[in-house]
Amino acid sequence: MTQVEFLNIVMPFKDKVFRLAKRLLVSTEEAEDATQEVLLKLWNNKKKMQEYKNVEAFSMTMTKNFCFDKLKSKQAQNLKIVHSNYEDGNTSLQKQVELNDSVDWVSKIIEELPEQQKVIIQLRDIEEYDFDEIAKMLDMNNTAVRVNLSRARKTIREKLTNTHNYGIK
Repeated sequence: MTQVEFLNIVMPFKDKVFRLAKRLLVSTEEAEDATQEVLLKLWNNKKKMQEYKNVEAFSMTMTKNFCFDKLKSKQAQNLKIVHSNYEDGNTSLQKQVELNDSVDWVSKIIEELPEQQKVIIQLRDIEEYDFDEIAKMLDMNNTAVRVNLSRARKTIREKLTNTHNYGIK
């Protein structure tokens, strides 16, 4: 496999690998490092790449496992929390501040979810994978994925509603 062939296979999902890593590791720098490590592992095993049915799903699984290993390691204490994911120049300043605040709240709420729900929210709602692909990546059945996604969305909805109501139910 040549470098060009490898890039043709990997480039379409490189950003998805980064976004999953960023969701799990929070830090942009750590996510970039994780993405680079996963791509390097793919390059080193490029001869075996033809054996995989879905290289994208395999790389997402590699990313998830690498990030979990990274979080379990001693380096996890050094991770920075930085969020600046939302920008829209067409809205008023007040509306923009409110939207940024909501995005920050949703990000914080997602970070508080159990790991499995966090990964499922990332893969389904942000990366837009279908249930079969998520089930295969996480080695779960479809029903379990749907239940975890439903619970995660419900938790996010309830906590965000409580936040917007200033804690008044």
